[in-house]
Amino acid sequence: MILDNFQLSGQVAMVTGCNTGLGQGMALALAEAGADIVGVNLSDPADTRALVEGLGRRFLDLRANLSDTSCLEGLVQEALTLAGKIDILVNNAGIIRRNDAIDFSEKDWDEVINLNLKTVFFLAQAAVKQFIKQGSGGKIINVASMLSFQGGVRVPSYTASKSGVMGVTRAMANEWAAHGVNVNAIAPGYMATDNTTALRADAARNAAIVERIPANRWGVPKDLAGPVVFLASKASDYVNGYTLAVDGGWLAR
Repeated sequence: MILDNFQLSGQVAMVTGCNTGLGQGMALALAEAGADIVGVNLSDPADTRALVEGLGRRFLDLRANLSDTSCLEGLVQEALTLAGKIDILVNNAGIIRRNDAIDFSEKDWDEVINLNLKTVFFLAQAAVKQFIKQGSGGKIINVASMLSFQGGVRVPSYTASKSGVMGVTRAMANEWAAHGVNVNAIAPGYMATDNTTALRADAARNAAIVERIPANRWGVPKDLAGPVVFLASKASDYVNGYTLAVDGGWLAR
C-alpha cells in the first residue's frame, strides 16, 4: 500500500533546533510517523520531549552550540546511543540578523553564515558518513527559506546563507544519491512563530504580507508536517536535490 511508504517506524531522526516553532513541528510530525527523535538544541527542549514521548516515541536530548563545528561528528556518534543508528537528519537550526546592508557588521555576517550554512554542510557530512557505514541509505532535509529565491531587505547574511543552503543541497545530492542518500530542502514561507511576532504585530506589514499570500494566511508549524514526512520517507526515494517551497503560494505571485 502506498501509505506504507510514508511510515517511519523503527527509524531515528536527528532534528536540530527543535525546542520550539518549526523545528518542534517537524520533530513531532516525524514522531507521529513512527520515528524516534534525537533533538539537538542550545536550550532545554522540555515541551518537545514531552510531546514526542506522549506519542510513544523515544527522545534523546543533546545540547550543543552548533556554531562550533568541532562538536558535529561527536553529536552523530552520541545519536547512535538511542538505537545504534541514524536514518534522518533535519538541519533546522538557524539565526537571523537584521540591519541595512550598508551598515551590516562582519560579526553579524559571520555568525549567520556559520550556523545557517557552514554547520548545515558539515553536520550533513558527518551524518552521511554514518549513513554510508550503515549501508542502508538515509535522508537529509535542510531548511531553506523564501530568501533562497528572493533578495529580501535588511537581511543580507540570512539571504546569502539560505541561498547557499539551496545550492549546497543540490551539490550534496549530486554526490550522495549514489549511496542511497536523498538530500532535499524545505523552504518555509511566512510562518507564525516566535521569530515573526513583531511582523504580525505590525498591522500594516501583516496586512501586506497576507495580501501577497494566495492562501490568505500565515503558515503554522503543522503545515510542514506532510512535507517533512514525505522527504524523510521511502515515498521520496527518487527526489534528489530539490527545494520544496511550503509558502501558501507566495512564490507563485
